[in-house]
Amino acid sequence: MDEVLHPFYIFQIFSIALWSVDDYYYYAFAIAVISIVSIISTLLETRANVQRMREMSRFACPVRVLRDSEWRVEESTTLVPGDLIDLAYENLHTFPADVVLLSGDAIVNESMLTGESVPVSKIPIEPAVVRLVSAPGAEIKADLSKHVLYNGTKIIRIRKTPPTAGTKGGELEAVAMVLRTGFNTTKGALVRSMLFPKPFGFAFYRDSFRFIGVLGLVAVLGFCASSVNFVRLGIAWSTIVIRALDLITIVVPPALPATMAIGTSFAIQRLRKGDIFCISPTRVNIGGKINIVCFDKTGTLTEEGLDVLGVRSVVRSANVFAELHRDPDDVPIFGAADAKTPLLHALATCHALKVVNGEVIGDPLDLRMFEFTGWTLEEGKEGVGRKPKANADGSSKVPERAQTLVQTVVRPPGGESFKLEDALKAGKKHAHFLELGVLRTFDFVSSLRRMSVLVKKLKSTSVEVYVKGAPEVMVDICDKSTLPSDYDEILADYTRRGFRVIALAGKSMAGLTWIKAQRLKREAVESDLRFLGLVIFENKLKPGTAPAIATFRSAHIPTRMVTGDNVRTAISVGRECGMIPQLAKVYLPSFAKGGPSLPRSQIEWTDVDDESATLDPYSLKPAVEHDDRSVYSAYEREPQEYHLAVTGDVFRWMMDFGALETLQRMLVKGMIFARMSPDEKHELVERLQTLGYTVGFCGDGANDCGALKAADVGLSLSEAEASVAAPFTSRQPDIRCFLEVIKEGRASLVTSFSCFKFMALYSLIQFTTVSLLYSIASTLGDFQFLYIDLFLILPIAVTMGRTEPFPRIHPKRPTANLISKKVLTSLIGQIVITSAFQFAIFFFVRSQSWYRAPTIDPDELDIESFENTSLFLISSFQYILVAAVFCVGPPYRKPLYSNRWLILALTGLSAFSVYTLFMPTNSPVFSLLQFVDLPHEFHLELLLLIIANVVLSWVFEDVGAQRLAKWIGDMQRRYRRMRGRRKESGKAYKAIERAMED
Repeated sequence: MDEVLHPFYIFQIFSIALWSVDDYYYYAFAIAVISIVSIISTLLETRANVQRMREMSRFACPVRVLRDSEWRVEESTTLVPGDLIDLAYENLHTFPADVVLLSGDAIVNESMLTGESVPVSKIPIEPAVVRLVSAPGAEIKADLSKHVLYNGTKIIRIRKTPPTAGTKGGELEAVAMVLRTGFNTTKGALVRSMLFPKPFGFAFYRDSFRFIGVLGLVAVLGFCASSVNFVRLGIAWSTIVIRALDLITIVVPPALPATMAIGTSFAIQRLRKGDIFCISPTRVNIGGKINIVCFDKTGTLTEEGLDVLGVRSVVRSANVFAELHRDPDDVPIFGAADAKTPLLHALATCHALKVVNGEVIGDPLDLRMFEFTGWTLEEGKEGVGRKPKANADGSSKVPERAQTLVQTVVRPPGGESFKLEDALKAGKKHAHFLELGVLRTFDFVSSLRRMSVLVKKLKSTSVEVYVKGAPEVMVDICDKSTLPSDYDEILADYTRRGFRVIALAGKSMAGLTWIKAQRLKREAVESDLRFLGLVIFENKLKPGTAPAIATFRSAHIPTRMVTGDNVRTAISVGRECGMIPQLAKVYLPSFAKGGPSLPRSQIEWTDVDDESATLDPYSLKPAVEHDDRSVYSAYEREPQEYHLAVTGDVFRWMMDFGALETLQRMLVKGMIFARMSPDEKHELVERLQTLGYTVGFCGDGANDCGALKAADVGLSLSEAEASVAAPFTSRQPDIRCFLEVIKEGRASLVTSFSCFKFMALYSLIQFTTVSLLYSIASTLGDFQFLYIDLFLILPIAVTMGRTEPFPRIHPKRPTANLISKKVLTSLIGQIVITSAFQFAIFFFVRSQSWYRAPTIDPDELDIESFENTSLFLISSFQYILVAAVFCVGPPYRKPLYSNRWLILALTGLSAFSVYTLFMPTNSPVFSLLQFVDLPHEFHLELLLLIIANVVLSWVFEDVGAQRLAKWIGDMQRRYRRMRGRRKESGKAYKAIERAMED
């Protein structure tokens, strides 16, 4: 309904009705068809978007729920908080609500919420902490999310386990309790942010309506003036009303919306050819004003997940790290002094990977580490190694429990059942290739920052312990004598370069049975370890990232990285892709006092490469020591470029408790925003917009939906849920597609300006013509109107938008302000020039000796007059002229001659206009257009006036308008200086940038 009742469409209905009353059927029919097609296409597109949103937000499925002490199948729409549901129900594939796991375990895909297609393991919650998540309005903290299954996440695997203590019965079960439903769920909050985004305004659209208002005022004045004149001439009231109202449709052309949309339509078509799809055409023009672009990291700037760069073992003789081993065959069998603890075995077993439908899934870091070894994995194997021998009676011996109850089994390359003899025959190098069974896993705990496994090796009576974790915490649980002397140095080097580093350690525990292994406490397992080595992970850039970032820098479009990943990894990626210049300093925040939830906390900013270099905590400028030497050097040396790497906890603290000026400076200088939640990404975009930025956001996950929707231009590299929120969706896998959006946006914006100026001039040229004719009780004929509106204007309006964008992005953005000196001087100047020539020809023809005044008919205005023919001929050339003059080329669009269709239209129409100027009186066109015969000499004089009009308009547009706009600007500056005023920048971020440079 909002689309159909748009003011322009209402005005078009009024115009069509008026033209029908005036028997102007041809043009009325053409405009009606164009309007109906436009309305239908808009309605269909809007309906499709609403339907996609509804499909995403509304989900219902059958669930098995406990009601009145019995299990029954109900629709998920009947669920309420507190209901118990059976997760093992065969028809349950996606969670219809936020639920907490009470029994059983689950592996789910949370890409709907996190954007990362990483299977996540969920474990039952302890009964004592259920109230922490089940209370109304309770916020689910990070450490409890491992028990919560969120609405919209997909089930990969559900396993039943014995019921928790205190429940009746001993059957296996997988039960969860409903926490939240509908819009109260995590997915519901995401959908709400998409349904009700922050409204955006765009200067071009605001100014265009203001300008149309000015045209409307001109129309009202014309209406009044023509009515008074017609009364003076004795014209009938019915004719006065129709002609005066017709003047309004001339000044405010009903075809204006369709004409302005043509350029955008062509831009969308070109984007579609490049596999970039747009669901919000109004955002195309806004793309031309983008002055900052935020990028997600994983999957957007970099490839999905991490890759193993290599392994660093320890050279025991020198007690230092060995060179990087990039191939698993180069990894030594034993990475440390303890020959019973092989490094390669740690790589193959120390993880939490699962096998689902024959596919190994789990954390991408674990997956990459395991893939690096080349080993194979099985889950739930009932035996480790060979089949047990038979008893004398033919029955099988019962294998030891340690051989049967294993979580996973890993084998080296070479076959599904690997024999010990075969391994020994292969020689000493491969004698460690044995079948390994994982007896027990201590899952990764964020507070401990490590995980561990108990592993039994084939034909071994001992159990091996392998621990994997952050290098910083491994120092405390390893025997110090096993740590290499260059441990801190190597670790600092990799960390500074942004690589992800994982440390491995282990030990052997002899004589440990399966039962004893299950009873061991974690503290006993993860202590007195021997250091084995480091695993180095890298996050590879996508091939198009670095060139695209370089293009953004050359175009003076700032870029920002907004990621949920580690801040140092983000800094490394930022340097590698060129977002952060290699010589620029990067300052990292930390809480020197307090924490993220305390209002009186203090934040310290330190250089990531030099901890002695800090920033002033309020101004965020480099701190200067107060001794003479340092003060002197601070003034003498060139200020070095620096940027900020902001973490999510600091961002949240600054938003809640920080000083506004410091927050604004942080937003302007922040280059990296790491450990950011989806809500914080959304907030960041909105905060940047309040500073005057026109923000672009590019991401690939559903966790970016809020930011994609809030951004002025959001581009999703995913075709999943994120594409519903984003105005643009690309099938191209890297950020180069955003450059195309900006190019097309700039070209479309310039085209919209050109079309708007052309349509404004078209209206005012015709308004001038008709007003002059009204003064003598004359007007244009129906076929003259039709010739102008359909034969001249329509081909030009359609082909103007076909000019393609310039291949390079210019550092200066096109203006989006119609009420600007440059635009207004051009527009008003051309209005004055064209009107002056029409007035000149009007009075010139009346001064001729052969001139005869038209007769006045009270019931009908005269058409066949000398004034009519003369004004029609010169105005026909003026329409073509202003179209050519307003077709702006570089630096935002290709030159005029590159648009073959427009050149063909301008050339053909110019040739036909010359023909109408000199055509014989017996031509069918002559009588159709209701011309009167003019002397041949007068035709030549008209041609000279037309040439003079062309030259003057072209010179003014090319030279005069710019100089006049510059002169007006100089006069304004002088006036402000005389009054002691200073022009304030309309963009807050520019003032902040100047303040930080002072």
